[in-house]
Amino acid sequence: MRILCNSYPEGKRRAMTFSYDDGMIFDRRLAKIFDENGLRASFHLNSGLLGDGNHLTKEELPEVFRNHEVSVHTVTHPWLSMMPDEGILWEVMEDRRTLEAAAGYPVRGMSYPFGDYDERVLSVLRTCGIVCSRTVRATNAFALPDDFLAWHPTCHHTGPLDELLDAFRKSPYWNLSCFFIWGHSYEFDRSDNWSLIEEFAKRAAGDPETWYATNIEIYDYVTALRALRFSVDRTMVQNLSAIDVWVTADGVPVKVPAGQIVRF
Repeated sequence: MRILCNSYPEGKRRAMTFSYDDGMIFDRRLAKIFDENGLRASFHLNSGLLGDGNHLTKEELPEVFRNHEVSVHTVTHPWLSMMPDEGILWEVMEDRRTLEAAAGYPVRGMSYPFGDYDERVLSVLRTCGIVCSRTVRATNAFALPDDFLAWHPTCHHTGPLDELLDAFRKSPYWNLSCFFIWGHSYEFDRSDNWSLIEEFAKRAAGDPETWYATNIEIYDYVTALRALRFSVDRTMVQNLSAIDVWVTADGVPVKVPAGQIVRF
């Protein structure tokens, strides 16, 4: 029997996620567009700027992002690679503290201000409870990262979205693929092109073969999938996580419930 760890929930092979930075007031409209189309996103917020008139208030975060992830973008949006370790720790942990109080759950995801990071920054982040962080380096591809702390997106929302969506839906079924789009909501207002994301959201929505998820949901699922334990003869698999995952057995999706052993 051929067992492959190549399925998202319900046996789907594709995932789509969005990632938007800064927490400006235009996130209200963007989150609503995503909600109307059943799309999911992670919104990375600078807590030190919340409530200044240009950014959201702490009080509205639970409602605006009720279907999405609230995520770290640091307190003041600095160039992290230019800061001492203590400064990085403060920027990340204080942002987590404020966002967690507002959102009501542990905040574990992040995106890098200015896309700036290096190996030292990654090392510090590993002590801060951050498990995944988005860069700004577009790949125009759909591969999952080896290291989720250097998670490169597929493209910015000004990329060739329609062409990439067509390629995404034709991606090979033997691999897990992920269409990862990033940007800033204020860009739509500044360029007066809200129709770009509105039209793409309608086209991208409703695909029964695609799992629409936040950044952290994809991280948690893939981490659980990669942690499955198989018997030597591959007739048993144990899921030690708290998340149900799916594998394929001779091409057929099989659910491996959280905390259980499945025999093939």
